[in-house]
Amino acid sequence: MATSQVETVSTGADKAKLGAAIALVIGAIAAFYLLGKQGALVQWAVLLLGLAAAVGVFLSSEPGKEFVAFGRDAWKEVRKVVWPTRKEAIQMTAYVFGFVVVMALFLWLTDKTLEWVFYDLILGWKK
Repeated sequence: MATSQVETVSTGADKAKLGAAIALVIGAIAAFYLLGKQGALVQWAVLLLGLAAAVGVFLSSEPGKEFVAFGRDAWKEVRKVVWPTRKEAIQMTAYVFGFVVVMALFLWLTDKTLEWVFYDLILGWKK
């Protein structure tokens, strides 16, 4: 009986890329606040460039490539979903609302019945 195990092999280069991506994000945020006197346009440009560079470095690493592959696979699965028609969606929504109303009435009646049994019959506390 053969069992397959998934092993994640992380090379030093991938760890360095992830570290660089994290450093770029931190650097971009720090630069955004440090360049406050330069104007909003410069701040946002530096922030967006730093974040774009971080994303680029992340996507060049093996975890980044796996993330992109996961996204592609997820999109393929979403395209396979058979979505309900408008009529079916409205019918199912009406069923849910109807069920909620029935359950609310049931719980209200149960509450009032138990209140009557305990307070009026057993304890004799008339209101």
